[in-house]
Formats: sequence, C-alpha cells, structure tokens
Amino acid sequence: MQNFNYMTPTRLIFGKGVVEQLPEVMSNYGKKILLTYGGGSIKKIGLYDKVKELLKGFEIFELSGIQPNPKYDPSVLEGVRICKENDIDVILAVGGGSVLDCSKAIATGAKYDGDPWDLISYKTKAQASIPIVDIITLAATGSEYDPGGVISRTETNDKIGYVDPLNYPAVSFLDPTYTFTVSKKQTAAGCADAMNHIMEQYFCEDSTMLNDGFMEAGFKSLMVNAKKCLENPEDYTARAEMMLTCTYGCNGIYSLGNSPSGWPCHGMEHALSAYYDITHGEGLAIITPRWMTHILSDKTVDRFVKYGVNVFGIDSSLDKFDIAKKAIQATYDFFESINIPMHLRDVGIDESRIDEMAQHVADNERLENAWAPLLEKDIADIFRASL
Repeated sequence: MQNFNYMTPTRLIFGKGVVEQLPEVMSNYGKKILLTYGGGSIKKIGLYDKVKELLKGFEIFELSGIQPNPKYDPSVLEGVRICKENDIDVILAVGGGSVLDCSKAIATGAKYDGDPWDLISYKTKAQASIPIVDIITLAATGSEYDPGGVISRTETNDKIGYVDPLNYPAVSFLDPTYTFTVSKKQTAAGCADAMNHIMEQYFCEDSTMLNDGFMEAGFKSLMVNAKKCLENPEDYTARAEMMLTCTYGCNGIYSLGNSPSGWPCHGMEHALSAYYDITHGEGLAIITPRWMTHILSDKTVDRFVKYGVNVFGIDSSLDKFDIAKKAIQATYDFFESINIPMHLRDVGIDESRIDEMAQHVADNERLENAWAPLLEKDIADIFRASL
C-alpha cells in the first residue's frame, strides 16, 4: 500500500428537497453571489426559479451558457470579470459537471491578478479562491466532491485537467430528483464517464483488497442502475445510487493507498473532445475497450482476470487470457447495450487528424509514465482501432 495524505473538505447534502437548506448555507459565505449555469435546462425543470426564490435576500449576478467541455473563452474569462468587477463573495454552480468545472476555474482566476490560464496550465499556483456551492443536476463527473475540473481552450486544442485543493466545493447539494429529466444520451454518457473514473484507478500496479472491492461494487452499481434509469427515468432509488456512485468518482476515496495509473483514457479522450467537442463520456466508452486490448500483456493480464471474474462473473477456471478478452468484450457490450456509439466515426471523427491528436497527447499527457506506458505510436494505434 502506498503512502497518502488525504482530506475531503466538501460537505455533501444529499436527498429529496435538500435545496431548501440553500439560504442557510449561502448565508455563511456572504451576500453577493455569482450564479453559474448552462443552456437553460435548470429553467425547464423549475430549479432556476426555485433558487431565485430561495435567495431573494441575496444580490445575484449570473453567468449562463456554459457549454459541455467548458470553454476558457468566453465562459471562464467572463466569470472572472464578473467576480472582480462586483466583488463576488461566493459562486453557486447549478447544473452538471461542466458548469462546476468552469466555476472552479473562475473561483481561482478571480483571485489572481494575471491571466487565469497561468493557473489552469500550472504555470503558477493559485493562492486564494472564491468559495463554491453547487447543486448538481447530472450524475457523471464527480466534480461535486473533488478539487478538479477540465477546461478547454479552443484556439490551441488544449483540454486540461485543472486540479487544485482550493477548488473543492464548500458544499454540494445532491437531489436525485433533479436528474429525472436527464436525457437517455446523457444518462448513458454519465455512466460511462463514471465507470472510466473507476477504471483509471482500478488498473494500476499496487492495490488493496479493500479498494478493489469498493471499485468492483462501483462498476456493478453503475451498470445495474444506469439500465434502470434508462428504463424508468423517475426511479428514485436507481437515480440516487447512481448519483452517489458517480460522486465518489474522482476524489480519491476509491483508491486510497493505490499506486497511480496515469489516467490514460482521460488523457487520450481529452484530445478527442478538444479537437472535435464530442461528449466526454461517449469518447471514453469508445476508447476504453480498445485501450484494454492494446495493453493486454503478461504484465497486465492478472488485473484483467480479477476485473472479469469479480465484475462480470466470468468463469475463473478459464485460461487467463481468455478471461481477459471476455472481460474486454463484456465492457464493450455493456456500453453498446446502453446505446452509446462505439466507433469514432459515429461521433464525427475520421482518420484525418489522428496523428496530430496522438502527438498532442504524447506531448502533453505524459502517458509514457502510465501503468501500461503509451508512446505516440500506441496512442495513434488506439485511435485508429477506435474508428
């Protein structure tokens, strides 16, 4: 077991109707609020009006239109401007993980005198941050319980995972009923995203029985409950369990003491969605089985055996490479069964920029240090196998 130094300062408030506690929570941070949200879904479900009514005693400024794969320009820069010009006390992010990721970059950027990209690109480290409260409406990224976010800079095709302990949300409200209206496409993509978060921690050199059991339960919970959510979008029990499983995804709790994996699938998918702006969870689902096939070797096979036997119930008496291949196929089949497109061509990506993207990943993601090292040619081969 590896050494670790762990703290989760985020307060989770989970369940039906918990948003009623919003005024009490927000009063701890001040009166000037930046309300951030996306394309208007929170208005369709009545949550926008609910928040405005609950916070009628506060001064609220708004940043709307935050996109999936949130953009540095305009969203982060505009949010920073609003915060600085109006001396914002606290940010309230209402929506999915993209809204919250963007809000995290705004929170540190607003307390920095230079170009906020300096922080996102790790040129320098933030010294302060505006507190963040969030109301999550999509089970997927786990951003509500971690210190990270992913920001895209369109003009350079950069998509960077920006992680800083200052970016833990202060409080996260998780009401599964707000996920009832999430589309089937986004429900499935959210499941794939969360499953890959677990995979990025499961496939590593050094692990424990405790962590393996926790992660294997997470895989099974997501697969069972995602299908229930797709069959009956208002199944509260399924939505609630899926939401909590996703929440655990990136805050480290699944893998305390494990060795790092390098998060190779995220490293590769960041290029796909930076260059083509595809849905992150779909990109991960497409890449993951091809990555698994590419790295299968004498070194990695035992890990795939454990995954196959404990997650999919594959017969442990079979040849270990047969078990591994069946596990990889079962992973592919699950994603396909929830109607995720399983080829890059299905999401508008062709051969033309594969080498360019592979070089970008190789130059920026350091996947030569991953559990199963990937060089530029490996990355290009995985992309081509995913076409």
